[in-house]
Amino acid sequence: MPLSVVDLYAKILPCTNCGDCGFPTCLAFASMVVSEKMPLATCPHLDPDVTAQAQLELDAQHAEGKWTKRDMAEDALNWARERAASMAIGELPQRIGGRLVTTNESTCLELPYFRWEIRVAPNGITRVDGAEMTRWEQVFIYNHLAQGGISKPVGNWRGFQEIPNTVSKIKSMTANVEIPLQRRFAGASAQLAQAAAAIGGVDETADVGSADLVFTFTPFPRVPVRLLFWDEDKADGFDARIKLIFDETVSDHLDIESILFLSERIAQLLRT
Repeated sequence: MPLSVVDLYAKILPCTNCGDCGFPTCLAFASMVVSEKMPLATCPHLDPDVTAQAQLELDAQHAEGKWTKRDMAEDALNWARERAASMAIGELPQRIGGRLVTTNESTCLELPYFRWEIRVAPNGITRVDGAEMTRWEQVFIYNHLAQGGISKPVGNWRGFQEIPNTVSKIKSMTANVEIPLQRRFAGASAQLAQAAAAIGGVDETADVGSADLVFTFTPFPRVPVRLLFWDEDKADGFDARIKLIFDETVSDHLDIESILFLSERIAQLLRT
């Protein structure tokens, strides 16, 4: 029979609130055992036989996901893996770029990712240099693999608000990407240029000339992103302004959530 927080507190724990488990009350400890899978044996005042039997019941309900706190990143990663499960790795270079390599008798795709390379294998995604990738980053990459786009960039640039179905995400783009970058690099265009170059950005200011700084990033071979930066002008009362623009084919390769994630990731990398 599943043990709820109240069941565990009332029927199993000593209810002394001694704090020996590291929590101020037995109820707080019960909550951690049920929702966060903390071992029941962390309480030093339980009979070992009682602990062992109760832990079996807890393990069973944890396996079923009952009352546990959901790991949203893990759920999203499992969903993304399933979405991309039917992809044929051998076909990916023609669709999205990269090259096929063989490692440990497995065919993998090595794909440029900003200034690094990632390896897409049947059992997961890793950085070739061994650096850790977040689960949300892997979700984003799986979504790119699964999108199915084959279009090559055409050089026609569009603002985020010009991409279909982005209306509900424009506030997020402003709040999570544009404003933090503007605040970080206002009056510091040289630092922005240095940060952009460090993640593989190509300085195209001289060629484009429509802003104080223009850098083009290539997160994936067929997904270029361009950054436009106008620095503050205190004399004339102009605040710094920054904008990310995308090749018009971006929707072939990324869904709207992924375009926003990519933008947030660029902002994060630049500010690191």
